[in-house]
Amino acid sequence: MEILALILFISVFLLMLYGFPVAFTLGGLSILYAVCFMDLSSFSALPPRFLGIMSNYVLLAVPLFVFMGIMLERSGIAEQMLKTMGLLFGRLKGGMAIAVVIVGALLAASTGIVGATVVTMGLISLPTMLKQGYSPSLATGTIAASGTLGQIIPPSIVLILLASVMNVPVGDLFKAALLPGLLLVGFYIMYILFKSNFDSTSAPPVDKDTIQAFWSDKQVGLNIIKSFLFPFALIFLVLGSIIAGIATPTEAAGVGAIGAILLSAGMKKVNFKVLREVSVETMKLTSMIFFILLGATCFSFVFRGLGGDEFLVSAIQSADLSSIQFLLIVMLIMFISGFFIDFIEIIFILVPIVTPIFIQYEINLIWVGILIALNLQTSFLTPPFGFALFYLKGVAPKSVQTQSIYKGIVPFVAIQILFILLILFFPNMIGF
Repeated sequence: MEILALILFISVFLLMLYGFPVAFTLGGLSILYAVCFMDLSSFSALPPRFLGIMSNYVLLAVPLFVFMGIMLERSGIAEQMLKTMGLLFGRLKGGMAIAVVIVGALLAASTGIVGATVVTMGLISLPTMLKQGYSPSLATGTIAASGTLGQIIPPSIVLILLASVMNVPVGDLFKAALLPGLLLVGFYIMYILFKSNFDSTSAPPVDKDTIQAFWSDKQVGLNIIKSFLFPFALIFLVLGSIIAGIATPTEAAGVGAIGAILLSAGMKKVNFKVLREVSVETMKLTSMIFFILLGATCFSFVFRGLGGDEFLVSAIQSADLSSIQFLLIVMLIMFISGFFIDFIEIIFILVPIVTPIFIQYEINLIWVGILIALNLQTSFLTPPFGFALFYLKGVAPKSVQTQSIYKGIVPFVAIQILFILLILFFPNMIGF
């Protein structure tokens, strides 16, 4: 029976690699195995599990945060933020790249959907950076890395799903992720400053006439407030209320969704067409997440029913692995899996299997959650299979070669790996 559980796991993984729909592969194949090899009376335990998921108050934050992020992007606020921020840092070498990192972090804090952020940043900023004289490698590397910050900066969809699967408080995971997320942004900016000053031709400053025209505008103060301070205040309100314990993540997500609508309306960026597009896109993304979650619930139920979790625990105990060795093996498996499947599938398939073993090793699950989020973020950036690189290549001008994207992302991947190792071997650095 234990061998059947492992065959089920391998079968699911192979079918997903062949391109079969993830949710139906997880659910359908698991049900097929259950019908063939399990007592049919055990199926009575599935409906309560489904109802528990659909009534999970924490998961209600997912569509609300998705709506908030998409509204900020579709209403044009993200574009205005980037233009204003680029001019604010325009006198610096690499100023536009720094602006991309900061705006990427702000968008990450509002949506957490990697593909949407990378595509948005690529469409908005890449043509501008290339026109300004940036090297294609630095421009694309900065955009791809900034677009994946939503994996770690709260309120992140990744962190919400991890908290739900690992059964840890979302607020605690958000608090633990805030400092690493901000430090990572700082590392990115330091690299850009070093690169642009070491090789000034790769990241020239904005020309003086453009800067002068920006600051001579009588409404410059109002433009800065509208395009930067208001969105920042909204994100600070949402995140601050969660960390301070004033609101639950779901309540804060509701405030963020309403705030995004009001902010867009105040800037005259909202109409029926925008509301409809944002709502439809939110419905699609949320439905995808929950269908995969239901399929993963079937998989987890059958995998455990066949004794797969007990087999893994006994195998690891017999191998006499230390907690760090086991953690490193899990991180490596998740890193490689991130080349082929999205973070949602990894969280719903792999994390439930290894979490009981982490508990047996008495490993801090909050710390593990941060490492998993950073690990998946790195995986999505790593050539040649990184998802973020494919998203960016899809919207990049034809003049930008794939080789330039790969070359540009390597320093950011090195920063990511160094950062993960620091948190892995020096957990006190972020309070563990």
